[in-house]
This record gives sequence, structure tokens and C-alpha cells, in this order.
Amino acid sequence: MAKTVVKKVDFRPDGPRLEEVTTSVAPARLAAFYKEHVVPALQKRFNYTSPMQVPRLEKITLNIGVGGATQDAKLVQNAINELELITGQRPAVTRAKKSIANFKLREGMPIGVRVTLRRARMYEFLDRLINIAAPRVRDFRGFPDRSFDGRGNYTLGIKEQIIFPEIDVDKVSRITGMDVSFVTSANTDEEAQALLQEFGFPFRKRD
Repeated sequence: MAKTVVKKVDFRPDGPRLEEVTTSVAPARLAAFYKEHVVPALQKRFNYTSPMQVPRLEKITLNIGVGGATQDAKLVQNAINELELITGQRPAVTRAKKSIANFKLREGMPIGVRVTLRRARMYEFLDRLINIAAPRVRDFRGFPDRSFDGRGNYTLGIKEQIIFPEIDVDKVSRITGMDVSFVTSANTDEEAQALLQEFGFPFRKRD
């Protein structure tokens, strides 16, 4: 069991005191699955001489572009709230790097939100994406396998945020999509795809 330290306020007669409390937290299921199943499978497939050579998932980045933010600032706050529900982590706001008069865009104006997941939250999100969210995609036949960047990283476009069960459809004012990027330590796209497949990532079967 992993250990985590949390802050706790203990109210005493002589005043409140901040204490550190160590608790046990169950590790993400896919983190253990990686060590027990993915590493041996890839080591055998690619003839790695050491487990340290096996590619690993380093981070997952989610990005929502809010094109209508120039007309309605509330859209950015809605995207923040929804992405926080989906990931369990507070997003950062992305801002315009330059002004574009034709689009009524000023430098520094909020145009999207972004979250980077690592370690336990990364694995937890991957688990939910594969086993819960993906099957909720309409007419789902798998994700495309041609969106690798040549350096072992993969980007997936999701058209509707409502595939995530954390989102209450009745409270959604606008359907929005997002880009999800998987950054790996793989040297090639083939190794990166094999890594994701071992996790159960549902790539679309080619005809």
C-alpha cells in the first residue's frame, strides 16, 4: 500500500494545531498491472535485455479549446469545472499568445483549459477511459491507430465530454470535445502502440 501524508487541524484548548497524518492509499490498478503484466510482455516481444528498457507511460495531457470564449467568458469556467470533474485535478487556463483582430482575440485572453496527469491519477484516468468512457462512445469501433507523432506519443480526439460518467448530461449547456495526449518513453510508435495495447487500449481494427 502506498503512503500519503495529509494535513489535519487538531483543535486543542490552547489553540488549533496543524498535524501531519500518514494514511494508506491503494495504488492505481493499472500501475500494478504495468509491473506485473505489461513489463514482462513487452520485454519478451521486443527482446529487451532489462526491464528498465521497457517503455512506460509518463503523462497524459487533456486539453479543451474554448473557441467561443471571446463572446462568452462563462464557457471557460464551464470547461474548467467539467475537466476537473473528469480528472480530479484543477485545470490550468491556456491564454492567447497574440492578438487577432478578425477573431476579436486579444493577447492573454483565456482560450482553453489544460490538465497534465501523472502517476496514480494518470493510471486511474486511463483505466476509466478504456473500461468506462470508451464503450459509451456512439457506434464505437475503437480508436484510430494513425495518430502517433513518430516519437512514441499518441493523441486522441474525443468529440463529446459526456462520455465520461462524471459529467451530468442534464447540467451540460454545450457539447465540447477535447484532445487527450499520451506521452511515453518509447523510442518508436510501434513500441508505444504495443504499450497502450497491453493496457487494453481499444485501437480500431483495420479492414
